[in-house]
Amino acid sequence: MAGTSPKRPPTAQAFALAELRRMIIAGEVQPGEPLRQDALAERLGVSRVPLREAFKILEGEGQIVYEPHRGFKVARLSLADLLETYRIRQLLETEAAYAAVKRADSSVLQAMKDAAREVEAASAAADILPMTEANRRFHFVLLSASGMPRLDRLIQVLWDATDTYRFVYYGVPTNRHLVEEEHNLIIDAFADRDADRLVKHMDEHRDHAVDALRKFLDAK
Repeated sequence: MAGTSPKRPPTAQAFALAELRRMIIAGEVQPGEPLRQDALAERLGVSRVPLREAFKILEGEGQIVYEPHRGFKVARLSLADLLETYRIRQLLETEAAYAAVKRADSSVLQAMKDAAREVEAASAAADILPMTEANRRFHFVLLSASGMPRLDRLIQVLWDATDTYRFVYYGVPTNRHLVEEEHNLIIDAFADRDADRLVKHMDEHRDHAVDALRKFLDAK
């Protein structure tokens, strides 16, 4: 691959997990596709032990599923799963947003702006995986500013479980442009320390993604 390679995670399990996530998000392994442990271990250059540990984590997140006598496969996209996850996200992220407005310092605003520019650059290049990663940074700069690490970890689990849906959503140029506009609204609300407006824009941001993904899943 061209460019500078990202730093490899420090353990074999972390590396296997990161690579499996990337492969699922980027569509290198498709929903319903079996995950062959021997082939994956050879491809990633790890033993089966860290790979199995990574599988356990992904199974807990709902990214992959286990079928007796058949093994693991990538989970199929599900509207019911998406709606449930986004509803829980709404509840938790609302709490985090109100806390962040009260606690965050000025550095958070600049970090949000920087991440939003990264999203825009990746969007313009139609480079979906970097856009997904930059989008995550944008949101967690804000959410982590709540100062509640347990809440932050719960929200991250929900994000991990729906990255595949996000990748699908960003595949449409009009959706990417909408994301950029909505990020700017979120930034403006946070800059004004208007928690109610901030939560409103965050809700709209999620709702627009759900509406588009509902149409995608209904058409499958």
